Amino acid sequence: MQNVDTAQVESAVPSRRRFSSLNRVLKYVLVRGLTLLVTITIGVYLAILIANGGGYVDQMRIGQIKEEIAMQMAADQEMTFLTMQERRELEAARVEVQIQQLGLDRPFMIRSFEYLWNGLTLNLGSADYLLSDSGSRQVRNILGERLGPTLLLMATGQLLLFFSSLALGLILSRRYGSFLDKLIVTLAPTSSAPAWFYGMFFILIFAAVLGWLPFGGMIDAPPPQTTWLRALSIMKHMILPVSALLLASVFSGAYSRRTFFLIYSSEDYVEMAKAKGLSDREIERRYVLRPTLPTIITSFMLTIIGLWTGAIVFETVFNWPGIGRLTQQAINLFDTPVIVATTVIYAYLLAVTVFLLDIIYALVDPRVKIGGGGH
Repeated sequence: MQNVDTAQVESAVPSRRRFSSLNRVLKYVLVRGLTLLVTITIGVYLAILIANGGGYVDQMRIGQIKEEIAMQMAADQEMTFLTMQERRELEAARVEVQIQQLGLDRPFMIRSFEYLWNGLTLNLGSADYLLSDSGSRQVRNILGERLGPTLLLMATGQLLLFFSSLALGLILSRRYGSFLDKLIVTLAPTSSAPAWFYGMFFILIFAAVLGWLPFGGMIDAPPPQTTWLRALSIMKHMILPVSALLLASVFSGAYSRRTFFLIYSSEDYVEMAKAKGLSDREIERRYVLRPTLPTIITSFMLTIIGLWTGAIVFETVFNWPGIGRLTQQAINLFDTPVIVATTVIYAYLLAVTVFLLDIIYALVDPRVKIGGGGH
């Protein structure tokens, strides 16, 4: 009987450990999720306060309402039968009704929390000034038209940059001290300049002077009729911005990965693997690439973060119809709903990316313990 009880206790130990491990994972996910939610809330609320400009935008909207109503009444022939005093009273009444309908008669701090809730729940509302290509004022439609071009451009550029710098870094680690290695090390500081800086030179040389490549927009005007021609047109318009993205970061990225590969290539276990007669390919795969996997994944997720945030100046320079250029237009026009909407979209996408990065990093790196469990 005692042996049976001992066996039951021993069999229950692994189950308890699995249950404890599951609890740690769930606790970690819950804490990280709540932390990111709080961060999103604070970021969106600050964006609402900044976008209102300390009440300046409200005053602009009230002034615009007064101007529109005054113009409407001036164009109304029936207003000629009213005295000046009656016209003023009627104009003031209409302005007051319009202000109340928009909620501008209430304190901004109270309305700011309503804006915050609407933003967090993706109730984006209508834009004040901007329109979608189809003529809609719905912020959802405006963002929907601009999100695709940004994802296309940034995804293409960032993925090409990531894999090209990874492959180039691996080649440099094999040829340490070669002419190519010294050349890349020499060119690495050029990455201190942003992509839009190189983009202006590309536009000047290849679009303005030589006329080889198009500039502005993402497709020819008028657009080609067939699908293949449209795809070729889009690819042709992407050459300059994607080339600028690559030139701005490929050398520093390759240098960084080459350094990591060299560090792990000099470890004692790599020398022991060489002594055992393992091939260079197998040594790179098992003893060089595998230990650098957390760093590689982190770099890849950071490129995705760059994809989400886009580049306001970059898209503006290339006149690319994406979220970045939309944000710049909304800032110039003080279009608060669009500014808040782009901030919310960026905040959610960044939070999801960071959350996935935390989970994946903990899974691929055994030194990281989810939930702080040491055993």
